[in-house]
Amino acid sequence: MHERCHGAVILLLFGMCFNALGAFVGVNLGTDVSNLPSASDIVAILKTHWITHLRLYNADSQLLKALANSSIEVIVGVMNEEVLRIGESPAAAAAWVNKNVAAHLPGTNITAIAVGSEVLTAIPHVGPVLVPAMYSLHKALVAANLNDLIKVSTPQSMDLIPRPFPPSTATFNASWNSTISQLLQFLKNTKSYYMLNAYPYYGYTTENGIFPLDYALFRSLPAVKQIVDPNTLFHYNSMFDAMVDATYYSIYAFKFSGIPIVVTETGWPWFGGANEPDATIQNAGTYISNLIRRVSNDSGPPSQPTTPINTYLYELFNEDKRPGPISEKNWGILFPNGSAVYPLGLISGRSTANSSAVYCVAKDGADEDKLEDGLNWACGQGGANCAAIQRGRPCFLPNSITNHASYAYNDYYQKTHSAGGTCDFDGTAMLTAIDPSHGSCIFTGSSNSRGGGGFSPEAAMGPSGLLPGVSSKLQVSSFQLLILFIFSWALMF
Repeated sequence: MHERCHGAVILLLFGMCFNALGAFVGVNLGTDVSNLPSASDIVAILKTHWITHLRLYNADSQLLKALANSSIEVIVGVMNEEVLRIGESPAAAAAWVNKNVAAHLPGTNITAIAVGSEVLTAIPHVGPVLVPAMYSLHKALVAANLNDLIKVSTPQSMDLIPRPFPPSTATFNASWNSTISQLLQFLKNTKSYYMLNAYPYYGYTTENGIFPLDYALFRSLPAVKQIVDPNTLFHYNSMFDAMVDATYYSIYAFKFSGIPIVVTETGWPWFGGANEPDATIQNAGTYISNLIRRVSNDSGPPSQPTTPINTYLYELFNEDKRPGPISEKNWGILFPNGSAVYPLGLISGRSTANSSAVYCVAKDGADEDKLEDGLNWACGQGGANCAAIQRGRPCFLPNSITNHASYAYNDYYQKTHSAGGTCDFDGTAMLTAIDPSHGSCIFTGSSNSRGGGGFSPEAAMGPSGLLPGVSSKLQVSSFQLLILFIFSWALMF
């Protein structure tokens, strides 16, 4: 019996250690901003919002110096105009690494080099030297004994996959077969990862209504509208997952496996022109909060369910100097003064970094019949206060079984967990450190709660302290380390 308990504790500790290293949500920092804060102010803003992963499009020395001793993990970028020179000259690659990477170590926590941005689709004439540039940079890292600490990869657009749905039949553009084969071989040889820029906003707006908006925003779809791959029968709960899976299948088509995908850009514009009706603050807030929740569950797409999807949001500030349509200038999640673009009432997944709150919510993709049974039990025998999810009340919208069940589950759990109440509901519920409150719907246990489900004028009108949710991994990991210590201590007796 003692041995069995001992083994069970070891497995539990292993699981907690694994989860503590789970998926993260980081941000991109573009600099086409008229009133860009100073480097030190940017770092202060990142720390204030508990942002722990940052991707730069360049290797700005002032910012890299300011990031020293911050513990923020940084991807530095080789700009597109630098790729050709580095690809043609190993000496140029070595000089670039010495100046932009080695000079800032170990103070600045640089973890990867992103070679260009969407090179194969944005500047195709440079494509033939892309992989040589990557090899030269990697060799420079090897020479400096940094190759085990810093990975080299290159972000590519979904445009490289002409027909991404169904995911199981997706393949890369055949005109790039030779380059892609070399790229995948490099990633495999160096144990690096594929960098993907995935934008459901464009997937939705350019497909002329083929896919529903809810699918692009991670919202639950009714059974009759489920998106299913006809070849694998995999159900896709979001366009984001389908895009990631389409990329995995495209990689498989080249007979490669074991190359993980990191989404280096994704987001949703919060303002657009008259011909861009889907670029709204409501849609942007919904997309970002649901994305954070999705990534934080540490799962992968249907073909790779155990591979988390580390993701970087596009982007920290609005780049108002960028050319193009109005929406192109309005992807930022924060204003340069550090306040959030989305009002607090329009974003869920608010930060719980300064509280110990834990919430009980419905699992994404849970069986709807089981969810309905759990909802009815919670609101009936379970004693949850479900007034807020009735029509016309603050938590009625979005009118989905998952949303309503989450509210009811959480209300029940918050009232009963101290007396032994659990968060299970026939396997349809899970605990999360991310506050699921949204709009004027405040979940019990939220640091902004006024009794649950009520309307909080201050919260709804004031700016959020985003980046919410991004910090949740830090909070959960700290809790898990505390439990790990307690169990480790217990094992000694």
